[in-house]
Amino acid sequence: MHSAALKNKKALDICQGTYYTTHSMYNIILGNAVYTCGKTLKRPGGGASVERNTSVPADERKTEMKKEKLFQRDFSMVVVGQIISLFGNGIIRFALPLYLLNETKSSTLFGIVSACALIPMILLSPVGGIIADRVNKRNIMVILDFSTAALMFGFMLLRGHVDIVGLIAVTLVLLYGIAGAYQPAVQASLPALAKEENLMAANAVINQVSALANLIGPAAGGALYAIWGIIPIIWIGAGCFLASAIMEIFIHIPFEKRASAQSVWQIVHMDIRESANFMRYEQPLILKTTLIVAGFNLFLSAYIMIALPVVVTQRLGFAEEMANQLYGYAQAALAVGSLLGGVLSGVLSRRLQVQRAHRLLVGAAVCMLPMCAALLPGLPVMAAYFLLVSSCIVMMAFASMFTIVMMTYLQAITPQHLVGKVISCVMCLCMCAQPLGQAMYGWLFDMMADFLPVLGLIVAAVSLLIALLGKRVCRQMSLVEKEEEPGEAPLTEAPAEI
Repeated sequence: MHSAALKNKKALDICQGTYYTTHSMYNIILGNAVYTCGKTLKRPGGGASVERNTSVPADERKTEMKKEKLFQRDFSMVVVGQIISLFGNGIIRFALPLYLLNETKSSTLFGIVSACALIPMILLSPVGGIIADRVNKRNIMVILDFSTAALMFGFMLLRGHVDIVGLIAVTLVLLYGIAGAYQPAVQASLPALAKEENLMAANAVINQVSALANLIGPAAGGALYAIWGIIPIIWIGAGCFLASAIMEIFIHIPFEKRASAQSVWQIVHMDIRESANFMRYEQPLILKTTLIVAGFNLFLSAYIMIALPVVVTQRLGFAEEMANQLYGYAQAALAVGSLLGGVLSGVLSRRLQVQRAHRLLVGAAVCMLPMCAALLPGLPVMAAYFLLVSSCIVMMAFASMFTIVMMTYLQAITPQHLVGKVISCVMCLCMCAQPLGQAMYGWLFDMMADFLPVLGLIVAAVSLLIALLGKRVCRQMSLVEKEEEPGEAPLTEAPAEI
């Protein structure tokens, strides 16, 4: 493979890793940006700074600055398309499950449908990254946005003529599957749209757009749903996808078709096997940590995903319109907690070390206690709501900081050519436990409707036990980290909760 192809392959691996890290413990995306500004370009990871050459004539410096400009026409159109598409995606992914919960009043159905919707995203995400390396990325984005718009029109045509539970389930499965294939194409297009010195900033911009969509989407979706119901939201979402697709037609993303004797599935199998061998034989602590996080997702993350909508809309006693709107604000609060964790990670970066990372999981587990108190009878409903939301914000901050520590560790000990593959594999393994947990808690919330504080205490105890089991693993990881010889600073990526 010649050098240019090798460079593109490495860039795609890094972008794939960035995408997979954006699928978090609660599906909240955190974007930590590292921007270049002024006259000094700082290398990520603490490497030497690169000074601009100010000894050249002013005309040449202006030409150099033009070459370094990030927001060129095509990149700007990708960013705008992301804003439109992710906003539409955000309000629909918020409103459709809520509509199901309001119509059926069944947390069991809510949990099962939510679990089924996540599975195609988990399975298609690795495939989407590999397809993006071999197909024109502009065409992928256009086709998938048009497909999502058609899906919304299909929902409107079939609504009232077929079973609503089945219709919502199929729509969400397809919607999440399309998202799983769409986002890797966006991330993989960045090396073709931004020069090497701007690639970090380009990734940061895309991830900040995702973070903003996760913040605004639920809040706007809750307000619109409370005022107008599901129909206008579906039409707004369809309009967003249609507008994004039409605009993306005019984007030019450089593409060179690569000849390959292997199919996509063969490449996926090779990547998974290579990553699995690395984690099993060379760095078994990564696999142990992945199992700990998967257990945390199974018990705590899945609990939050089911408890928040069910408790806010059904258990606290709000009127339906008010409850739907407050649930939207609660979902937005999760994004605030995630962003808060990112800020705290920067402020406390010297204190956040891998040997003490288990304490962050302990903190997240302890946040279950005030949530249990919010479920006790006799507490004023607004007080219970604010206690619930405040606990979730703090929990998300702890989870965000834990993920940043773990992503930093993974980047430090993983060879550069394996970073994207290993992070992809780790994220898939971590996310696989969450659908099972969502289905389980959906059933438990129906079966234990009168004993929700007890269920919360059980979740807190199990989560705390898992966090304490991670103590030994974190200490072993710190020893491995110290044994690593300092080399080239790894490319930092926009991290998100595991």
